[in-house]
Parts: sequence; structure tokens; C-alpha cells
Amino acid sequence: MINQLRKIYPSLIIYAEGEDNLDPTYKWFVMNDDNIIGIHEEELTQKDTSVLATFLVPYNVNFPIPTDEEQKWSKVIHGAESSTSSALKWTSPYRFVYFSIKKNEVDPIVFKSAIQELFTKPVPILWANSSEGIIIEEQTTAEDSTSYEQIIDLLMSDLYVKINFFVGPYRQGQEGIAQHYHSLLNAAKNVFIYSNKAVVTYIDAIPYLLIHQTDEDFRSDMSQTVLQEYRDDEETLKMIETFVQCNLNLSETSKALHMHRNSLQYRLDRFLEKTGIDIRQFHQAMTVYLALLARK
Repeated sequence: MINQLRKIYPSLIIYAEGEDNLDPTYKWFVMNDDNIIGIHEEELTQKDTSVLATFLVPYNVNFPIPTDEEQKWSKVIHGAESSTSSALKWTSPYRFVYFSIKKNEVDPIVFKSAIQELFTKPVPILWANSSEGIIIEEQTTAEDSTSYEQIIDLLMSDLYVKINFFVGPYRQGQEGIAQHYHSLLNAAKNVFIYSNKAVVTYIDAIPYLLIHQTDEDFRSDMSQTVLQEYRDDEETLKMIETFVQCNLNLSETSKALHMHRNSLQYRLDRFLEKTGIDIRQFHQAMTVYLALLARK
């Protein structure tokens, strides 16, 4: 096909592995054999570009060139290759880690380069668009485990970029991989509606995802019924949220809120007196926490 296209477009060139950048004066396309070709924009009309896009995949020059490993993962996830194929050689557990950055805040090529420096070996990155994507991380020993909070600190200091991570669970094998990928990508978009944390794990996200699946009327009724007169009491609700996040530990909560332990105890007693709910009991605390999320 390349020879046939070159007869029509003499400027056609093939991307050579190892080159850092793609010439922005060319329109780039990914072929079925994974070759990336470029045709000078002076040879292309708008109609030409549209026709080529019907049987070739347009390639954004602002994205990093995909590695062989990334292309294999992409094929399996998007159904171009069977998950039982031998294309993917990973035998260790792995996880998908969603990331999102503010649009136009950092060049994807620069971002990928910075990410790779923070891991002991290269990690595949699949871009959903220019501001979000999935890191595929292989499980390592406990000593080498990745702290995404630390990664955020480093990226903030190096690139001044605000980033969120949604850390998926470890998986073994590729069965159901496409469904898991799309499910995690969709879940991540909803998680940060409810959480202001920069890093959220899959386990921590379950309450957010459950609440998100309920209808708006139910969420409104639930928050009103459970929180009662405290529904708009931001100070008390902040106290309760912190109490739950501190695993119902009075000492840790009082430290986090810079509040005397006795004052915290008094306010919890008042909440019980007013609502009949004792948030020092796990199940009742969980109900109130879900009501807080529903209110958001």
C-alpha cells in the first residue's frame, strides 16, 4: 500500500524508529501494519485528508510515538487482537492507573518523559486524549512499590502540573481486559466529582461509584433524611467527613481538625442527640458518609 500511496503523494515518508519528533508540516497516519507515514500538507486537500482517514488512523504529532509494547496493549484493548494471543508477554500482575491533567497544561511528550523517569523500567502509557490516559504498571516488590502521592509532588516541582490519579486493582492475565479498561476509564471520570483527593484507589472509590449510580432524587432525599438539620452545616459535615477518613479515631480526627478531643466528643454527642445517629458506630458512620457523598 505504501508504494501505491507514494505514486499519488511523492512526499510520503515513513517514520524511522528512534526519531524524537514528527515534522509538523506533514500529516501523519498509522497504517494497519503499525507503520507511521507522513504526507506533506501541501500535497493534501481537505478531501484527501478525509479519504485517507477512512482507512488509516490519523496520528497527532503532539503525542509520543507509541512503543511496540503500547501498540500491543492498544490492539488487545480495542479488539484488534485476541487477548489470548501471544502478543502480550506480561506474566506478572499489573494494574491500570488513570491520570488526568489540565488541558494544554503540559505537552504529552514532555509528560511521558517525566513519568518514565519515575519508574524503575519503562511503563506503557495509553492516551485517551491529550489530557488523560492510562499507565500500565507491573507489580513490583513491596520495597519498589510506587507512591503516586510522591509522583504528584515530583511532577508539581518539575513541571508545575496539576494531576489526578485513579489507581486500579492488580490483575492477572488478559481475560476481560477490554471491559476492565473501559470500565476503569469511565469510573475515573466520575470519581473526582465526589473526591478532592489527588490520588484515589479503586477500593476507596467504591462508595463514590455506588452513589453516582443512584438517581438525583434519591440522592437528594437520602442526604436530607440522614443529615437532617445538619445538611447545610459545613463545619459539622467537615468534622464528620474527617472523622470517617481518620477511621473513626478521635485522637487522629482532633489532630487533623486542630480541635480539642473533648470538643470533638461533645459535638459527636450533639449530632447523636439531634439525629439519633451515632457515627462512632461503623455502620452508622458509613451511612452518614454516603449521605455526604450524595449531597455533593
